[in-house]
Amino acid sequence: MATTTLRVPRLALVGVGLAVILATGACSGGGSSDAGTPQGKASGTLNMLVSSSTGSDAGFKAVNKAFEAKYPDVKVNFSSVPNENYAQAHSSRLTAGSIDVGLAGPVELPSYVPQANEGDDARLADAGGYVDLTDQPFMKMYNPTVLDKIKYKGKNYTVPTGLSYYSGMFYNKKIFEQNGIQVPTTWSELISDCQKLKSAGVVPLGIGGKDSAGLNMLGVVQSLYPTAQAKQDLAKGLYGGSVKLDEGKQLQVLKQVEQLYSFAEPNFAGVTYATMTSDFVNGKFAMMSDGTWNTTTIQQAGGSNLDFGYFPIPASENAADNASLGGKVELTLAVPSNAKNKAAALEYLDFFTKNYQLFDDQAGFAPSVTGAKSNAFYEGIAQYTSNFEPAWDTVWIPNTKAGPAAALPFNWAGVAPMGESDAQGAAQASQKDWEAGLK
Repeated sequence: MATTTLRVPRLALVGVGLAVILATGACSGGGSSDAGTPQGKASGTLNMLVSSSTGSDAGFKAVNKAFEAKYPDVKVNFSSVPNENYAQAHSSRLTAGSIDVGLAGPVELPSYVPQANEGDDARLADAGGYVDLTDQPFMKMYNPTVLDKIKYKGKNYTVPTGLSYYSGMFYNKKIFEQNGIQVPTTWSELISDCQKLKSAGVVPLGIGGKDSAGLNMLGVVQSLYPTAQAKQDLAKGLYGGSVKLDEGKQLQVLKQVEQLYSFAEPNFAGVTYATMTSDFVNGKFAMMSDGTWNTTTIQQAGGSNLDFGYFPIPASENAADNASLGGKVELTLAVPSNAKNKAAALEYLDFFTKNYQLFDDQAGFAPSVTGAKSNAFYEGIAQYTSNFEPAWDTVWIPNTKAGPAAALPFNWAGVAPMGESDAQGAAQASQKDWEAGLK
């Protein structure tokens, strides 16, 4: 069975590390605000830790090089860690006070979620574990609507590096044209297109089963629950017990995921994200479930020989439900209150903001800084992004008492060949694990 890592994880601290920070490193009563403001001076070592991705790593390195050129007395110690290992690395280094700029994402709990499920980042923010950035001058350069989405109890503890959308599919325009296929706007059209491609000997869909198969589920949920309110109502119903995961529209999610799996390349459960990307660039399949964070990598690898686009997974038979992409605010940078070089950290965030184009030219995110130039790719999907809609995993608050089959809670990893069940069996396992967590 393949591993079930999803490339859009909630970044959280490991509990042991959090306990140490709360006991020794943070002042009580809210975020620290004693770090001052950028003064145009910095020295010493700046320790930076982020989760790794080809585009964003290249962007940070471009900024870091320019930052060291402007501040020759600063040495940036930059570390990027695979997503699945980030929480542990972040926890141990935060406990040791060896992070000056890292990632955080405190989220307020909805009233229907038990307090026991509050995230570690939220608890750490409450305890004063992150520097309050709300009134820092450079924050005025960010899109205020983006800042509003990442506020925690009215304050901004994090800097948004951009926006990504990941409820859709990249598609090869040449393969579509050769097979007389238009971009599908309903589920029936998508299935018909997949069948046509398969009959022509073309693999319809590429999936990275080792680390990104769950994106198919998020795309289906986006169209079946197309608004933030619909997703919030779903989450509230699940916590309240009035909604079941093995019936109705919830079961439909996994049945449609199962159909998508049936059109994927053989043995996709063992395919890595990097291999999936390479295979798409090389024309081995027509479509690829992925996030827009991969845009720059695809453009650089494919060059002028690859003409590609992106569209929402149209899981509904109502085209209007399929008209928006679900997304998230990307990697959000924070300064821990126990950072050893807060002065350099604030100078870095100020420099990052003022030189944002250096970062985003490589990262390829939809910009978070007002007036920044975006990758031309985003002009082609503007019809899907005019109204920002959050993806399901940014709305859902996991129940720490529930079993693994109810983690997101749609059990995409239980559906064969990712798992050993059909959609019905995977949904029943999910409901069982969910009910166990409500007791």
